[in-house]
Amino acid sequence: MSMVSETLRIEGTRAGDGRTVAGVVNSIETLEGGGFLVRRPFPKASFSEFDPFLLLDEMGPMEVAPGEAKGAPDHPHRGFETVTYLLSGDMEHKDSRGHAGRLRAGDVQWMTAGAGVVHSEMPAREFARDGGRMHGFQLWVNLPKRDKMMKPRYQEIPNSQIPKATSVDGLVMVSVIAGQAMGEQAVIETRTPIIYLHYRIKPGGAATQRVPGAYNAFAYVVEGEGLFGAEGERAGDGQMVLFAQDGDEVRIENPSDAKATLEVLLIAGVPLNEPVARYGPFVMNTEGEIRQAIEDYQRGRMGAIDS
Repeated sequence: MSMVSETLRIEGTRAGDGRTVAGVVNSIETLEGGGFLVRRPFPKASFSEFDPFLLLDEMGPMEVAPGEAKGAPDHPHRGFETVTYLLSGDMEHKDSRGHAGRLRAGDVQWMTAGAGVVHSEMPAREFARDGGRMHGFQLWVNLPKRDKMMKPRYQEIPNSQIPKATSVDGLVMVSVIAGQAMGEQAVIETRTPIIYLHYRIKPGGAATQRVPGAYNAFAYVVEGEGLFGAEGERAGDGQMVLFAQDGDEVRIENPSDAKATLEVLLIAGVPLNEPVARYGPFVMNTEGEIRQAIEDYQRGRMGAIDS
């Protein structure tokens, strides 16, 4: 595991219209699931959560040799949502409630674990056999107290059904996973207001995205280097940019002298402002609820995946 220095400020310094940058967080590298490497801006010792978000992992990008692909075998979740967004690769998943599916490049799975489910996320048989490029993200979104014990549900959206838009000048493209951008509205329903956008900005392009002032907002740089916020804070590959709550717009720019397209995830949501108790794959409001979740899992009340 490695960590590099980071800059965190309590407030941004106002430098014009739109939100300023409150800090830049660097990712750590760690192993997840069956032993695959991820880059993780949070949670970590210096930065544990960003209400209502609990975790962001970048899987890859990596070239996987034949027979070397790894995944996440059977494991439980309760009290939150997992959002898997695959940029390349091929994954299969199944759960203790009899649900099964497949994720290919560009697809999204928004799983609301609610009261509890045991699931697995593994490389598809052909991908495991042949290898290839694997790259994707998993975001954990906390559920409000009222929804923590709801019935689990899935929203699985193939790449072809995810709304996309391109700016008039052709320099900015966006995939709208949650919320709305550039006149397009996401097809995914969220339990609380969430924005999840994948911007691709060519050199010389800039995106200005409306983000209501009540939302916590951050950007994660997938590839390239760009300028963020009203003051043009610079951040690059693998860094997370936190925006201050001092405006209702976020600006992201790829300088005209850049050598490559800037790819950024822009993620925002209304904070729940509720107590958070978490233990591994369980996120509740109290320690007693965590103990109950552990007991329910150990006693098989969340079910098991049929082999």
